[in-house]
Amino acid sequence: MHVILLTHGGADLVIDRLARLEGVEVAGVFIEKRVAPERGPIDKLKRSIKYDGVLTTLAKVGQFRNGSAAAADQAADLTREAAERLGIPVFDLDDYHAPESIETIRSSNADLGVIFGTNIIKESVFSIPKLGSINLHQGMAPFYRGGPPMFWELYNGEKEVGLTVHFVAAKVDTGDIIMQKAIPLEYDPGFGLDFESFISDFRAKLRGESASLISEAVSSIAAGVHIRNPQDISLGKRYRLPTKKEKDELRRRLKERLAKGAL
Repeated sequence: MHVILLTHGGADLVIDRLARLEGVEVAGVFIEKRVAPERGPIDKLKRSIKYDGVLTTLAKVGQFRNGSAAAADQAADLTREAAERLGIPVFDLDDYHAPESIETIRSSNADLGVIFGTNIIKESVFSIPKLGSINLHQGMAPFYRGGPPMFWELYNGEKEVGLTVHFVAAKVDTGDIIMQKAIPLEYDPGFGLDFESFISDFRAKLRGESASLISEAVSSIAAGVHIRNPQDISLGKRYRLPTKKEKDELRRRLKERLAKGAL
């Protein structure tokens, strides 16, 4: 079975796991360069105020391409190195949905697409492989769809988070589920109210689990033994980026839980 990987980066472990599978050939790794929509300075400013507040925005003025962009570049480099080390072709694309990119992806003649760490992929792309595409979602679908991962679970006081591998459908994180795994979620009081650092650290620890779950799903599809479990999306909701007000509310809730020792 010929598999292709679509990613923005951070997929080095996924590549390593897929390359070990019997009966599976990774036909190409496609790295999209545009990790964020193109926005003008005014639009960036308004969004930053909405999601981060005025003080944080003032600290960022003139620095919209900052550490996060550098981290994305580094993740892409690690992904590229992992693929090249295994002799897997790497394709750098500006935009997955551009006509020339679609033709490049189609030329791989893939049986299955694996999507890991990208923006929303449209049907014009995820439907190219013969069997469609699968996605790794860090959330327990259908209850937690969208993102960002971990934030809303912390916000709602959940005791676990989920990893979900599902087929990609037109609506975000709604496709048939292939595999899921629950991971205990226990907030580390050592982070105080710095939930951003906790989430970053927690997600980094899930890299191995995520890669292994993708590998298991691909292996089951290649062997023809996978089971597709349709989602009942009425059981959950699609979450979106939290606003400054919602971030402040999470800090308030964490402060309350820390005081009660209820984490």
